[in-house]
Amino acid sequence: MALGEGMNGVLPDSEIRNLIDTGVISAEPAIIPEQIQPASLDLRLGTTAYRLRASFLAGRGKRITDRLADFQMHQMDLSNGAVLERGCVYLVPLMERLRLPQGLAAVANAKSSTGRLDLLTRLVTDDGTEFDRLPEGYDGPLYAEICPRSFSVLVRPGMRLNQLRLRRGQAVLSDQELRSLNDREPLVEGDALIDHGLGFSVDLRPTTGDLVGYRARPHSGVIDLDRIGAYPAADFWDELHSTDGRLILDPGAFYILVSRESVAIPADFAAEMAPYLAMVGEFRVHYAGFFDPGFGIGAFGTGARGVLEVRCHEAPFVLEHGQVVGRLVYERMAARPQRLYGADIKSNYQGQGLKLAKQFA
Repeated sequence: MALGEGMNGVLPDSEIRNLIDTGVISAEPAIIPEQIQPASLDLRLGTTAYRLRASFLAGRGKRITDRLADFQMHQMDLSNGAVLERGCVYLVPLMERLRLPQGLAAVANAKSSTGRLDLLTRLVTDDGTEFDRLPEGYDGPLYAEICPRSFSVLVRPGMRLNQLRLRRGQAVLSDQELRSLNDREPLVEGDALIDHGLGFSVDLRPTTGDLVGYRARPHSGVIDLDRIGAYPAADFWDELHSTDGRLILDPGAFYILVSRESVAIPADFAAEMAPYLAMVGEFRVHYAGFFDPGFGIGAFGTGARGVLEVRCHEAPFVLEHGQVVGRLVYERMAARPQRLYGADIKSNYQGQGLKLAKQFA
């Protein structure tokens, strides 16, 4: 069977290993087992970062290296660690590269902890006309564009800020297929709102206490991404409390909230967080989140909350308990992964509720 042939869907860990063995995915230094997730591959930062005066895409028929001189301000060596400053844009060549066959495309997204730090991280490539999307037949290097929006961060080579999924053919479930799946394996407790995916809402009436979320503090210190549980949350976040099920979002502020629903991702499926409606309100829920097969299933019971990374736009906006703010788009796997999220691998956010990134105590 040719590399681009097989069952349609998102490729599981076993097929990702096969692509590494056959040179479709290559890296210097070699890929390590910890990079391979149930339905994705973690991508590693290289040794150099370029400070840019503006974000850019290579454009059709052009290479990143050909365009870099137009936007580069200075070059940084990451070997001993370097600080990426809040509000600045950087481009980092990644250790991995791809040689995709016909029939196989790829899509990238930020990892969970990256999004929870408001660390905008997007994949860019040669010949690219959009972020985070690689067409069939792409043969070339990979780059991460990084823009810290709330906190300055210390990074080193080998850190994994984003991940790559490989997809063969049509994988997204229609609403009818999603309803059938929900009938067989309930995806949420209670009634499921299915409309171009599984809708989810915000929880502003917790069952215990009145803590509903966190807002990033504007002038905090540097976060070393390798330090787990090292930083007091109060140095970087303000707690948000509500007794009336409402929260007023401030323009330009970044929030960590949580979904009202506990969601589950069965073993033969994966899911991606997406906007519910373009005009749902004067805010944006981070929609690059990817949910691995097995999320919300296992020893912690059926379902785990989805953490919402919210940024308000130009005008203050009142968010109310139960307001629908996003949706999960479910995709079928090409095969069941050998390992599932939370069951067979170390998973920081299985069984989660309202939870900050893993760097905070």
